[in-house]
Amino acid sequence: MPVYNKLVRDKIPQIIEGTGKRYTAEVLNEEDYIKYLKLKSYEELDEYCAARTNEEAVEELADLLEIVRTLAGYHGSSMEEVEKVRREKAEKRGGFEEKLFLVEVED
Repeated sequence: MPVYNKLVRDKIPQIIEGTGKRYTAEVLNEEDYIKYLKLKSYEELDEYCAARTNEEAVEELADLLEIVRTLAGYHGSSMEEVEKVRREKAEKRGGFEEKLFLVEVED
């Protein structure tokens, strides 16, 4: 039996049951929850970086967005608030549309 030891989406146990397989799962405490949610964000970012098509990339971006939404809620915020902060930072410091790559700054 494969061992995963990772955070999964809420409906994964029902999906596994639907295949006739058995599984073992547990509910994490708050400390482990945030730890594994952060680890999941790295996993999803790696999957985005490995995506070979636009469709795969968008699928992985959606997974990342779900993690961001969950983390925002964990920190007492919302996607609307995250978006507001993003807009404010973009107004003050810009976005990434101009593809600027800083090489060096003279002292």
